[in-house]
Amino acid sequence: MTARRLWAAVEPLHAVVYFAPETAAAAKAVGLRGYWMGYFAGRLAPLGPIGAEPATSMLFGFAPSMVARALPDAWSFASPAAVVGSRLEAVASALRPVAGEVSELSALLWRAVDACAFDGRPLAAAWAAVPKPADPPARLWLAATILREHRGDGHVLAAVHAGLSGLATTLTHIGDGVLGRPDIQPHRGWTDAQWDAAAEELRARGILDADGRLTDAGRELRRRLEDDTDRLAAAPVAALGTDVERLLELAVPLSRALIDRSVVVVPNPVGVPRP
Repeated sequence: MTARRLWAAVEPLHAVVYFAPETAAAAKAVGLRGYWMGYFAGRLAPLGPIGAEPATSMLFGFAPSMVARALPDAWSFASPAAVVGSRLEAVASALRPVAGEVSELSALLWRAVDACAFDGRPLAAAWAAVPKPADPPARLWLAATILREHRGDGHVLAAVHAGLSGLATTLTHIGDGVLGRPDIQPHRGWTDAQWDAAAEELRARGILDADGRLTDAGRELRRRLEDDTDRLAAAPVAALGTDVERLLELAVPLSRALIDRSVVVVPNPVGVPRP
């Protein structure tokens, strides 16, 4: 579906924030301690100084204990406003050497953003409330981020509707061969006991087989989950009409350049593709 093509084209533009050294340096400069405090505070800062419980409900795939090690402590080191500002400056610095002229692409992304509804999508809504930066790369990144979180919030809604927890959703990704357990478990904070219990529950539901692979029923569930995610992300595509192809034409080469220059690393535990 076109919504999935749009995600693949735009996701690397957002994902710069997870890999660029400028992001880690900016988080350290405002007082945050360590990569994961920077990650959680940086991703959630537009929501204000929230605690671990609401953060975990939105981030979905992370173990609550991992989130609780960073939040709400992060806000004692840096204010949410300072974190947002430093993050925008950092991604602009990381994008600028690669991006070149981005005004047309940015305008198309913002057209897509303007078509987004934010009902039940707290992360996307929070980022949509951040004022548009004047700096072109930062402006581009913010639009890509709103679209990314809009789709991500929709994916959470679709997974919950399918009766899946965050960890169970991750296990279906692994069962589909997208990622391996060693690639993702250390980056999500789940203990072996939690991981194995979730896998056993999915086996009892007939979703995973004894080797952790998706069964026929699991593949059908996975297909429905991705189709529902696409359906919930369809409004920006519909708003663009035929101009979505021009957006893809502009975004794909830039995303590939970011990957080819190792600004964004692929493969990765985030699941960022090479479009």
